[in-house]
Amino acid sequence: MIAIVGLGNPTDKYKGTRHNVGFMAIDKIADEYGIDVSVYKHKALCGKGIIGGEKVLLMKPQTFMNNSGESVRDAMNFYKFNPEDELIIIYDDISLAVGRLRIRSKGSAGGHNGIKSIIAHSGTEKFKRIRVGVGEKPVKMDLADYVLGNFLPSEKKVIEEGIASVADAVKIIIEKDINAAMNVYN
Repeated sequence: MIAIVGLGNPTDKYKGTRHNVGFMAIDKIADEYGIDVSVYKHKALCGKGIIGGEKVLLMKPQTFMNNSGESVRDAMNFYKFNPEDELIIIYDDISLAVGRLRIRSKGSAGGHNGIKSIIAHSGTEKFKRIRVGVGEKPVKMDLADYVLGNFLPSEKKVIEEGIASVADAVKIIIEKDINAAMNVYN
């Protein structure tokens, strides 16, 4: 089984914010593959299905961003999956233009608290990740206010296209490998 985890913050207060692109991507993947992501398990909203002939677990941790690792660790303990081979994390990145993807098989947290939590709880930096660009914060704006803010009307179509690309990238990673997805999107 492959766990596909989209990072974000629970509650309607954060719906549609830059920090919640991981949740948006999980919703898009769920819609494309007819997977219901409504069962609360592993401190997350979860749904099981099939993508590219593989069993998948879609997860939207409900722990808030900075504690996402608790949810991932709980699922790892239950399903006994190897994060290097069976984990894909989808999250926001302020260093990329809106809608742009960057795919990696491992790496540091790069200042992202959700990823820091996952590294701390999983004990490894070796897991697949899809970073989704949300744009660079304006110079005088607080980072938290920026990532917890909504996309501008002019950015909505671009982020929707980016999220559609995430769903395609996940399929490529599952059906082929991460290098194939990196060749297409990096």
